[in-house]
Parts: sequence; C-alpha cells; structure tokens
Amino acid sequence: MELNQKLQILGGAAKFDVSCASSGSTRRPGGKGSIGSAFSAGICHTWSADGRCVSLLKVLLSNDCVYDCAYCPNRRSSDAPRASFEPRELATLAVEFYRRNYIEGLFLSSGVIGTPDRTMELFISTLEILRGELKFCGYVHVKLIPGASQALIEKVGLLADRLSVNIELPSRASLRLLAPQKAPEGILSPMEHVKLLQRQNGAERERFRSAPRFAPAGQTTQMIVGATPDTDLAILKLSEGLYKRYSMRRVYFSAFVPVAAHPALPAVRAPLLREHRLYQADWLMRFYSFSPDELLSEDAPGLDQELDPKCAWALRHPEFFPVDVNTADYNALLRVPGVGVMSARRIVAARRSKRLELPDLKKLGAVMKRARFFVTAKGAFSAPYEPSNPLLRGVLAESGQMEQLSMFAEAPPALPGAGFLLESSTHAAPLPAAQRMLPASGGDLLI
Repeated sequence: MELNQKLQILGGAAKFDVSCASSGSTRRPGGKGSIGSAFSAGICHTWSADGRCVSLLKVLLSNDCVYDCAYCPNRRSSDAPRASFEPRELATLAVEFYRRNYIEGLFLSSGVIGTPDRTMELFISTLEILRGELKFCGYVHVKLIPGASQALIEKVGLLADRLSVNIELPSRASLRLLAPQKAPEGILSPMEHVKLLQRQNGAERERFRSAPRFAPAGQTTQMIVGATPDTDLAILKLSEGLYKRYSMRRVYFSAFVPVAAHPALPAVRAPLLREHRLYQADWLMRFYSFSPDELLSEDAPGLDQELDPKCAWALRHPEFFPVDVNTADYNALLRVPGVGVMSARRIVAARRSKRLELPDLKKLGAVMKRARFFVTAKGAFSAPYEPSNPLLRGVLAESGQMEQLSMFAEAPPALPGAGFLLESSTHAAPLPAAQRMLPASGGDLLI
C-alpha cells in the first residue's frame, strides 16, 4: 500500500479522538542538527492559547485492532479498510511534514496490534527514531494502550511530552456492555502509574537538573458522551475523581457518533449541546471551585439545555445575590455569571485604589449582559429584574443558540466523516433494549 493511502486511512481513523489541545510543555532544540520545538502556549490541532491556528499530525500507527469495542470505527468486526505504518515510515513522514511547515507536532495513537505491549514497543521504536536519529524536538502526544507494562509506560513517557489513556465510558456497566474486552483496572492502572512516575521524576529533577523529564505536559483522558444512559451528574463526578486522584490535566468529552450499526448503541448522534454544557461545567469545576453536587443533584442530574451551568446555579441560589463588587471576596466574585477568573482578579486589584461603580465592571472585563442582574456597586443595582424574579430565566436563556447549524439544508447521514457537522438536539432517542437495564444514576462509576 502506498504511503498516501496509509495516511488517508490512518489519519481519518484518528479524528474521533479529541484528547489533545495546547501542548503544555516546552522542549527546545537539543543540539546541532536537531529540528522543532514545543512551547507551552502553542501546539494543538486547531487554535493555540495565543490565537494562532496551528497543526498537529493526528494519526494512528495502525487501525488493525484485536479489540471489538462497539462504539469504535476501528473495531475488529468492522469492515473498514486496514493499514499500518512501520515505525521508521511514520517518523520520517512526521519530520518531512514538519520541514514543509505542514505540522508542528505529532499525536500518536493506534489500535491494539496483537498485544498492548507489542503496540507500545512499536510506539517506542517510532519515537526513538524521531527523537534520536531524526532529532525532532517538537511536541509529541502519545495515547497509552490499556494493559501495557509499567516499564514500557515509563520508557515512552521519557520520549513524549504528553500521555493519555481514554477512559472511554463513565461506568463499569457501560464498559462491560460496549467494550467487554477492556477492564476498568487496565484503564486506571496506567493513569496511576503515570502519576507516580511524574512525582518521582519531579523529585529527581529537584536533585539533578539534568535528569530527563517524564511527560512534562502531564496526562489527559477522554470519555464518550451519549452512547450510554449515564447522567451528566455521573460524568462530572467521574471527572472530578480523575482530576483529584490522577492529577489529570484535562478530561475531554466526545459526543457519540454512530459510525456503524450495533444493537447496543443508539441509532442517532448525541447532541453537541450536551457536550458543550459538560465542557462548561468542567471549566467551572477546574477554575471556579464548583463541585458536581452544586451544579446538579440526584433529582435533577442533567445540565440545563437553555442556560449555561453558572447561570443555572445562580438562578437556583438567589439568596447568594446580589454581590457587592466592592466588598465581596474573590471566590464570591467567581460565582457571579459574567465574571471570569481574569475579571475577578482585576476587580479585586482595582478596588484597592477606588470604590468601583457599575460602569467600571465592563472596563475590567465583566460581561454586563449577565453580570448586571447579580451585582451591586455603591448600593446601586441597575438591572430590570432581581435574581429571585422568575422572568430572569427567559432573559438569560440561550434560546437563540439551541441548535448548531448544518452546512446542508438537510442533516447529513451518520457517516464516520460527518463528525464535525452534527446538529444538536434536545430530544432524547429511545435507548436500545440492551441499555435499558443499565443504571443511569452513576452509582457504578469507574472510580
């Protein structure tokens, strides 16, 4: 098979994995003849933190997998065309793409080729050629294979900038139904080992600054949303556990796309709006000190489709508002819709020199379209509705943004290539019979 054919097959097969973004690491050229570099603000597959559009070669080493996970387009029983790169072939391709300014880094994943250890050995061979012989110092993100040995994980972590292993599904019951060949322990064990190796590496580098760095950009993971009846509350509790237990840099959510028919899977795509709300809630947990139990409850385990999670929380807690911007502490300011981390810091800094008025908040970065309903300044309140007024929900609702527009007059069929043209919908499709026995409460979470 020609190289272009392999690239077309294996590049297309990798597009469903979303667990990569800004690099989070710095790697400078290592000496004469080396090429490439990675910067913590920079490498990603769409846009960097500073607004630049950059590119990442996102590819599988092979899509010939021994597993038969129901949701995966590369599963063993799929009739998809198969291809595999040789380690030198892929390493050379990445460097040639870099020299032509096509890419700035590499995201490397694979189906399980024979055994997890065999797949990891091929990863290591590829990276040793890339880092050693070809002297590539750019960003590299490697997807770990569940079940691989700890020695191989350690070896690949010294060659890559970021590691990740997909948790795939939120609960043990869902994993047993859709990916029976995968065990939760096989997924969680690499996460635990990466965390321990990072701590050991940090202690070693404190003593010896020349010690090699182990996965300096940390680890991430991804879970599929909408393939199983797991609730938003269960998903967010699992995410919280991953951040606390495994020092996860980021948990990514991927709205389910039906790439092939399977009796245990829904026949329709999961709403992109649900994925979007989960990202918003995840952001509140990571940077705003919210907990899953504050955002949702067992009685209402799904995120509001019309309101962003912060506005929804604020409307449920009118007793917390209005907040006086001249006296409230930083954490209280973070609870105000329309006030972000940067604007809260600016407010705290600015009020040291003057008493703020409501017009000052916009200059400090607050989004007054929302914030004006929840703040006062010098006793002044300028909004037409107080936080307790039931009419406020209609004002804050994002009804005009409920659907993501398609490029086509009619929705395209559910094909593997249609993943970025999904239309969001608030209508839940009937669950397959195989899923109706699964718990939806999240009591069977992976951790």
